[in-house]
Amino acid sequence: MTLLKDAEQLDADALSGFQQSAWERQSDYVARHSTFYRSLWGAASPPADLRDLAVLPLSDKAQLRESQAAHPPFGDYLASEPSLARRLHRTSGTTGQAMNLLLSAKDCEVTEAVGGRAQRAAGLKPGHRVVHCLNYQLWMGGLTDHMTLEQTGAMVIPFGVGGSEKLIRTIQEVGIDAISCTPSYPAVLERVIAEKFPGLKPRDLGLKLGLFGGEPGLDDETLRARIRETWGMEPRNANYGVSDVFCNFAAQCEQDHRLHFLAGDVLYPELIDPASAAPLPFKAGVEGELVLTHLLRDCQPLVRFRTGDIIALDETEPCACGRKTPRLRVVGRSDDMVVVRGLNLFPSMVAAVVSGFEELSGDYRILLDGPPPYDYLPVQVELSRPGPTPQGLAQAVEQAIKQQLGATARVTLLPARSFPLTEGKTKRVIRSER
Repeated sequence: MTLLKDAEQLDADALSGFQQSAWERQSDYVARHSTFYRSLWGAASPPADLRDLAVLPLSDKAQLRESQAAHPPFGDYLASEPSLARRLHRTSGTTGQAMNLLLSAKDCEVTEAVGGRAQRAAGLKPGHRVVHCLNYQLWMGGLTDHMTLEQTGAMVIPFGVGGSEKLIRTIQEVGIDAISCTPSYPAVLERVIAEKFPGLKPRDLGLKLGLFGGEPGLDDETLRARIRETWGMEPRNANYGVSDVFCNFAAQCEQDHRLHFLAGDVLYPELIDPASAAPLPFKAGVEGELVLTHLLRDCQPLVRFRTGDIIALDETEPCACGRKTPRLRVVGRSDDMVVVRGLNLFPSMVAAVVSGFEELSGDYRILLDGPPPYDYLPVQVELSRPGPTPQGLAQAVEQAIKQQLGATARVTLLPARSFPLTEGKTKRVIRSER
């Protein structure tokens, strides 16, 4: 079985027959070769009809961690011989045990092709020179995302993280016109330019396209406008994925800032209620936790895997770009959700408020001292430039959070450049170890 070349042009009805055939092969493969899923399913058999998938129990990251701990190094959800693997990646382990991720040659091919769809949708094409500034050290986002960028026909410069001064010089010397990085990284580069390159402005570098991923926040039009104004480049959310499932399977197009789900031929999506795990209809207007099932995977196939990402499925009608794929927004991660007096709040919601103040840099941290429940949201923000603290600013931010989010906040103002430079992912919610 191979990928559908025209998958992006097929609506749900046209795609369903292909998905069903793929599920028949994949479910048989998993049932025969995955000890993990045979144990999880017990006496149950995978349903013949993909539409009945919800009869099977859910799987999650905690179970995969337990599997790799009990059956090192790859877990008993490895459904192939280890010798079939052609690539190994590793998660950082910042939120738990580091995970080993195996890909066969076919898994690599499919991953890169689907990710290439995402980068193309976001506007990358032959003739672009794109510098890739994500971590290459074992992390999936480095090498694998690099390969998805190459799928577009663009020239790819493998820079990685760190060495921001060298990066700025490289962009100038090579004539780079696109950058692939986290949405918080341009702010880091702005600081480096101001300190190390007097007289140079970010837009002088000539970047025209920003391909962002790995962090929330780009849904906020204020942040997008700021990037356009400061850099002269078009910001695109080009890289949404879940490392255990696919490195990149959704991106915005040039017509819509919402994310196209671009892997319908090899990945089956569901929505569930994050609290009760009850199935929700996969239709426009529904918000819930995204659950994914591989329809084509050799090494570590996953079935009904809880991603932990809360998404809003906004649109299922065809897009002006010509794609007929569903379009979604990532509301936040369930493990980043902060409940304040019954209100479910996510970092992206706070970012939208903070970025509306010109006096602030847009950077922030939510510092949680102790376990929930919380009566208020403790937020640290920093000023956009050195100088005296504007009178009444903290209270104005608190009032804006109350008005826009409905939550009481306690805002602490920090001097400009108080937060450390972060060239990888920026952690916004910091929980006390107590």
